[in-house]
Amino acid sequence: MKQRSMMRSGLFAGIALLAVAAGAQAAPAGHPQAEAQALDLAKKSIAMRSVRGEGNQTAQVAELYKQALINGGFDPKEITITPVDDTVYFIARWPGSDSSLKPLVISGHMDVVEANPADWERDPFTPVVENGYLFGRGATDMKTDGALAISSLIEMKRQGYKPRRDIIIEFSGDEETTMKTSEIIAEKLSNAELVLNIDGGGGTLNEQTGKPEYFSWTGAEKTYADYELTVTNPGGHSSEPRPDNAIQQLAAALVRIGNYHFKPELNDLTRAYFQAAAKYERPEIAEAMRAFAANPQDEKAIATLRADPAFVGRIGTTCVATMINGGHALNALPQRATANVNCRIFPGHSPEAIMAELKQVAADPAVSFKDVTVGSVATGPSPMRQDFIQAIEKALHTAYPGVPVIPSMSAGASDSMWFRHKNVPSYSVSPLFIKNSESFSHGLNERVPIANFQPAIKFYITLFTDLSK
Repeated sequence: MKQRSMMRSGLFAGIALLAVAAGAQAAPAGHPQAEAQALDLAKKSIAMRSVRGEGNQTAQVAELYKQALINGGFDPKEITITPVDDTVYFIARWPGSDSSLKPLVISGHMDVVEANPADWERDPFTPVVENGYLFGRGATDMKTDGALAISSLIEMKRQGYKPRRDIIIEFSGDEETTMKTSEIIAEKLSNAELVLNIDGGGGTLNEQTGKPEYFSWTGAEKTYADYELTVTNPGGHSSEPRPDNAIQQLAAALVRIGNYHFKPELNDLTRAYFQAAAKYERPEIAEAMRAFAANPQDEKAIATLRADPAFVGRIGTTCVATMINGGHALNALPQRATANVNCRIFPGHSPEAIMAELKQVAADPAVSFKDVTVGSVATGPSPMRQDFIQAIEKALHTAYPGVPVIPSMSAGASDSMWFRHKNVPSYSVSPLFIKNSESFSHGLNERVPIANFQPAIKFYITLFTDLSK
């Protein structure tokens, strides 16, 4: 495996050139010390295999973050690392001058999804900087953002900034799996003024030119739900088939569910997204986006958006069969057949209501339903707060002058869900820009353009400052 190394000074001297190559429109002045530290932290954390199970190194990532903050002038007494099962969660507080104000929370996670080195071109847990990219598991989800946020806070302290309200940066340790620590953190910090979730949102680069097209922040997410469908029969000899066959009954119900469409819907966030993002899409999609934003009952627009996998989930609830199992012998009638149907539920609907709707669609009392969802709760959208919107637009335009800022909704789920469940507004605000074709979170050969580091530091410093002063 080929690994190419660079000296920090040479790398960050070339960041401005890389930014131009990627079409970044940020002003040339940056924060070279913070940028160098962010790359160093990102590489060191990527090298730590923070995956649930045996050998989980999430605790080492937390210690890395803790030591960086202490070295940057943060009070060790304000930093806690708390073990939970095989992982940990991390909370660090920068006290503000006015204790009567609710804190600003910066939220992220330290764990990553599993990665099999045999499947990758480069070892997923050996960070590599090559051809203007940082490669490794967690490069985009979300160890680069964690490193950038920590380095930005340290730079703010280095420059002598003093927040008026407390700034809390926290990282969960199992966001990619059970979200147990995510829920604990949200409970502990339920008095927050608002949450900036650095795991989500982000910018889109043009596929041909590499220039920034637009930036999206998210203020809502669909609810994740899993339903187990089961049919049981007495079974029998396969030479004596009969109508009540568990596999066939379950299959028929799944076909009905697969052919079913939930009611198309809009909220303030998705309407704003369709209206603003349409100009960046191909003509037929753009026309459908504008028409749907104007009238969510427009059948032509609905048909066009439903036909595109990138948009079908944006116009309402979706449910799809993801697993199936049945039978016990090749020469026996099945006694049992089960399937999992995974749903992403549009805000405003409960998992119970969606399961009831699916039961009606299945139209067979022999099919039983059970909600087997782990680590998810239904939440509504965060409010369109003008203080947040003004701050996010200022921060983005400090880093990328003139690039449009667009609100959006996530397919879910993130740690924001747990804060919204506690009635704390949460917004996903990662400033990483990437081409859609190079977005490999959870996939093979995950990478992030190095050109992001300089403007991302500017973005975070501006945003954290404006919302904490």
